Amino acid sequence: MSIILGYDPTTLRERVDLAAANRRLDELGEQRSLSAITERAALLRLVGRLDDAWDYSNEALRLARFAGERTQITRARIRRAVVQQYQGRLIDSLRELSDCVDEARTHGWASVEAYALQHRGRVLFDQREYPAALEDFRTSLLLRKKINSSTDQVEAALIAVAVTEAFVDSNPS
Repeated sequence: MSIILGYDPTTLRERVDLAAANRRLDELGEQRSLSAITERAALLRLVGRLDDAWDYSNEALRLARFAGERTQITRARIRRAVVQQYQGRLIDSLRELSDCVDEARTHGWASVEAYALQHRGRVLFDQREYPAALEDFRTSLLLRKKINSSTDQVEAALIAVAVTEAFVDSNPS
């Protein structure tokens, strides 16, 4: 069973199976690998433990820097920016995500770019910047289709596009 059950059609936030998320956190225990710390940070964010999620996302970024792979570092920065978004630090999150979009685009990392665009779109959506959010979601969707991303990733982008189009149509400039 998936921990993410879908997306709220008014906020684009994940609907979460809290029991499953907490079980998975218990399973992770105190594992110290980058993947475990990354997953723990995401799960903590999903269950609303944002201070802990922030600490683990910073730890994941430090570990990614030690690993030395630039794509891992950029992905860690994106995940940390998502925690900032959930903390309400939208300006900081938007700045970090924009830097990540630029870096991914510069290096031709299409999957990382799509990931950053999807999340930057969600921050813009939170800021009620619907046309800009829609542009990011559409670009993320195109990239995800082009690189044959997972069905879940394409579906998330499709939902974000559809929801945001409805907001743009109901709030013309």
